[in-house]
Amino acid sequence: MPELSHRRRMLVLAICCMSLLIVSLDNTVLNVALPSMQRELHASVSGLQWTIDAYTLVLASLLMLAGSTADRIGRRRVFKAGLVVFTLGSLLCSIAPNLESLIVFRMVQAVGGSMLNPVAMSIITNTFTEPRERARAIGVWGGVVGISMAAGPLVGGLLVDSVGWRSIFWINLPVGLAALLLTLRYVPESRAPRARRPDPVGQLLVIALLGSLTYGIIEAPTSGAVKTIALGVVALAALLGLLRYEPRRAEPLIDLRFFRSAPFSGATVIAISAFAALSGFLFLSTLYLQNVRGLDALHAGLWMLPMAAMTLVCAPLSGRLVGSRGPRFSLLVAGVAMTASGVLFAAFEAETSNVTLVIGYVLFGLGFGFVNAPITNTAVSGMPRDQAGVASAVASTSRQIGGTLGVAVVGAVLASGVDASAYREFFVSAARPGWWIITGCGLAVLVVGALTSGRWARRTAERAAERLGTPEVKDAAGVRV
Repeated sequence: MPELSHRRRMLVLAICCMSLLIVSLDNTVLNVALPSMQRELHASVSGLQWTIDAYTLVLASLLMLAGSTADRIGRRRVFKAGLVVFTLGSLLCSIAPNLESLIVFRMVQAVGGSMLNPVAMSIITNTFTEPRERARAIGVWGGVVGISMAAGPLVGGLLVDSVGWRSIFWINLPVGLAALLLTLRYVPESRAPRARRPDPVGQLLVIALLGSLTYGIIEAPTSGAVKTIALGVVALAALLGLLRYEPRRAEPLIDLRFFRSAPFSGATVIAISAFAALSGFLFLSTLYLQNVRGLDALHAGLWMLPMAAMTLVCAPLSGRLVGSRGPRFSLLVAGVAMTASGVLFAAFEAETSNVTLVIGYVLFGLGFGFVNAPITNTAVSGMPRDQAGVASAVASTSRQIGGTLGVAVVGAVLASGVDASAYREFFVSAARPGWWIITGCGLAVLVVGALTSGRWARRTAERAAERLGTPEVKDAAGVRV
């Protein structure tokens, strides 16, 4: 790809951020709309889980395929297709006649979404080749998540209260169309010099693993032990199949050798933990504010604004710190803040007091704002630049797996402790195990971040690069150049 001017690079970054905005905004807006959807569509807790997890499950299953396909046939081409499919899926969601149709149309959205974020990240990686500039660009990218968290609850609440929950999908239409037109005009085409061949067996194993695991967790409270165990066996078999099959391929869907790098493996674990915590946090908060406190969607969104504002402020700051000092400080701050927030809710029932509720939201927003940039930068920096699509897809897949598992596990724990008719009486006590799970996720971010960001971890990354035949040169911040 030819060298672009600074102005053109900034424009490409803005276009890529637009795709992240509609995908992230879609999730945050949807969380605020859950109680309204529950009432109109007569959905159970597991039905609400599926409106979220049907999307993230398909997304996680297809991200690796989308990343490698974009490297092979052209990143702009796949990115354009993703914008078209995602926008069409949003339109279909807005006219869904029942819960089952909505879940199917959310899966259509996810097919398009799988072609957006990892491909956009690979476009950014190939556009910003100077390490510090790239780290700052990734910080801006992470800041868009904060914007979506800040705007999502407010915009979603306003739309739900004034027009209805179906209108939350309409906001994707003009943004998706604008991003498509700008992509056609300004984003250059790029592809890997030698991209990997398709791996259909690996792709099917990934789908089997994630699908059976998620279905088993969500339906565990109602499906019985035999069915749950059977789905667990399928998930375990798919995992063992991946571990046995992928190393034998010359060009696997998931190159397991990259996980010999402690920073790369750590970024994967941290991404799963952080986004599991986020999805569980939003799920519990939304149901509590609207179904227990009796707030409407707009006022529930206003209560979550402190969390969103902290993410918005801290994400670009974290990107700059990662670019100048490396990922360690950001990961430690994120782990401490997310753990403290979880403990407030799990041990001290922070939601029952306005003051502690706000403090809990501020702490979680601070932690999540700091965690996104080091995840992305570490994952992308640890892989060859000509495989940028696969690199960003690994990070994005880890996020979506975390989001899927967070809603599945926390929702299943909640469903087993309280039914829809008893929210006000028993919600706080039934949600406590879920808050402890979120606390554990924050602690995992802290511990894994500390272990995988030091000198020993960097040496494992260097050895992994040597085995892969991709020697690296790193600057003082530990960023690959």
